[in-house]
Amino acid sequence: MTSPTPPVPPTGSEPASTARGWLARAGERRRGGWVLAIAALTLAIGTLDFAMGFETSLLVFYFVPVCFGVAVGGRWFGVATAVGCIATWLVGDFAAGAHFANPLVPWWNALIALGTYLVLIWLLSSLLALQANLENRVRERTAALHAEIAERERLEKILLETSERERRSIGHDLHDGLGQHLTGTAVTGQVLFEKLRERSAPEATDAQKVVGLIKAAVAQTRQLAKGLLLAEVTPDGLPAALEEMAAATREQFRVNCVFSGGERMPQLAAGEATHLYRIALEAVRNAARHGRPRNIEVRLAPAPPDGLLLTVSDDGVGLPAPGARGEGLGLRIMAHRAGIIGAQFSIGPAPGGGTLVTCRVSGAR
Repeated sequence: MTSPTPPVPPTGSEPASTARGWLARAGERRRGGWVLAIAALTLAIGTLDFAMGFETSLLVFYFVPVCFGVAVGGRWFGVATAVGCIATWLVGDFAAGAHFANPLVPWWNALIALGTYLVLIWLLSSLLALQANLENRVRERTAALHAEIAERERLEKILLETSERERRSIGHDLHDGLGQHLTGTAVTGQVLFEKLRERSAPEATDAQKVVGLIKAAVAQTRQLAKGLLLAEVTPDGLPAALEEMAAATREQFRVNCVFSGGERMPQLAAGEATHLYRIALEAVRNAARHGRPRNIEVRLAPAPPDGLLLTVSDDGVGLPAPGARGEGLGLRIMAHRAGIIGAQFSIGPAPGGGTLVTCRVSGAR
């Protein structure tokens, strides 16, 4: 059963209706002022026309109030203005002493002038209508574009959140599944090694090597799982997380990866430290996997006046050529993460060779 809709409080509707009424009255006053201005302009042209005599016609100058009339009040108000201008023109000529051999001549001239004005009014009103239509279409397209951008940003956020959940799920599978299985295999191999050694079998040495390889695989699996399970990084814990990431990179990829900086950390907003860590992790892994570097440096430095600058540089082979297989997804992920936190992201050649990734975060917001 649907509950009845509560009545709208009068205090909430009265200000809105009052505001709408005030705006309507303001619009009416503005239009009334334009009408008075058009009438005054018409009378001024008529007075000048009368002063110059009926031999000199100022009929073309009446186009000005007619155009203003169309712009202010639309097509029919423009027609009314044109009729008023022609009447003013005729009255001025007759008052100036104009005489015609045929009494129909002034009326014929008035009809010709009215026809000219009607053509002008039609053209001008059509042009204004076209302009208004274009403006409405631009507003509609702009609103649709804003809605599309907002929807795209929403979907990108959902995609990023989904990837984070999948990352943690894979991390749990590695840690609780494959890691435990490898640990059990290492224990079984160790038991086999002990039995072979008791027998003084020559295969004992090979069994010991297998156990060592399995233990190395266990350590690597745990390290991978730890990186995947890292969900949130606090601003205070960002330097320590980057230091630990550099140590894990040295062990996993056999490359000299060092971290420096982190002193006098500015105040970061919620989630910024996590995105900065993920950007650094993606940059380091891209460099280690595709750049073939000997050295990788991750650095946190203050960015005046109160921001933070994250840089990841290496001395590898540099960026892949445009369109190459290894180029694209990782860079877009880093740029998207930087966009989420409003940071300035860039990637390009390092001064001494290799690649330089920079991410600049502004001060506390």
